[in-house]
Amino acid sequence: MPTSPKLFYSQSSSPPFLSRSRRLSYSRAFSFFFFLSGLLFFLFGSPPLASRGACPNSAPRSVSVKWETGSDGGSGGSAAVERHKVMGFVGVQTGFGSTGRRSSLRKTWFPSDRQALLRLEESTGLAFRFVIGKTKDRFKMAALKREVEEYDDFMLLDIEEEYSKLPYKTLAFFKAAYALFDSEFYVKADDDIYLRPDRLSLLLAKERSNPQTYLGCMKKGPVFTDPKLKWYEPLSYMLGKEYFLHAYGPIYALSAEVVASITALRNNSFRLFSNEDVTIGAWMLAMNVNHENDHALCAPECTTSSIAVWDIPKCSGLCNPEAKMLTLHKQEICFDSPTSSDSDR
Repeated sequence: MPTSPKLFYSQSSSPPFLSRSRRLSYSRAFSFFFFLSGLLFFLFGSPPLASRGACPNSAPRSVSVKWETGSDGGSGGSAAVERHKVMGFVGVQTGFGSTGRRSSLRKTWFPSDRQALLRLEESTGLAFRFVIGKTKDRFKMAALKREVEEYDDFMLLDIEEEYSKLPYKTLAFFKAAYALFDSEFYVKADDDIYLRPDRLSLLLAKERSNPQTYLGCMKKGPVFTDPKLKWYEPLSYMLGKEYFLHAYGPIYALSAEVVASITALRNNSFRLFSNEDVTIGAWMLAMNVNHENDHALCAPECTTSSIAVWDIPKCSGLCNPEAKMLTLHKQEICFDSPTSSDSDR
């Protein structure tokens, strides 16, 4: 069953269940926001929803975010932006070649209607946006602009949308998401998985003793992932060197304190590898955060306990996402089955 909105929206900006250290962390993070404003400025691209008869402070809206260094051109980059408070923010990473995937998602678990998207946020405490960069192809940018105007469900990053730059896009996403949303967890998800928002909400709402949490379906990855060091990986394995755990890339979540630490990093202060999931995993190892492994985030089929469904290990997502997404949504167990308790996992 969906989480009651009262569990989240009836609370003040400093909920009573937060520890003193957590509130101090939020205070320090908010102070850092003024420094971050030199790196971020925000251009709200879609027209105010108040003109459509909706409440402008609560309805979804797409947003353009510039995160790289440089002048803001007098566009108000120093102005403080109020962070929208949610329990979890889910950024669904997408690209210019994924129009069909977004269409399938909007026909399944990601509502296409603005008001339905708002109701999903109210019932689960989770906000959802598609996250995409930019391209020099003006026709693709024009098509994206039309899609933004129609659906109003995007976070637009001022970074080139290229597969080779996914680690940079991921870093840009977490920085932008932290600046825009005051959230307990920040979730990176791909646009080719079938997700159960109500179950994800229950997972994120669990009580945790460690405020620095890295949550995902974990796998072991080699310490040496740089192409220049590929020759050393077999030797590393034979010598019994430690392989670190990191989450599979299709979906993982970072707690607010972890994202605050990432946000404080200079863009070139940590090593970025070719794979974004390995990059984040290496950072989590260096930051000594708590790894929480949950295989409900990498279920190969819908079950009473699955949260995210994709074709592990055949594909890093659903193998034929546009069609498979629709097929899964026709199965009652995928979209309308009772949510299992933790003991069922």
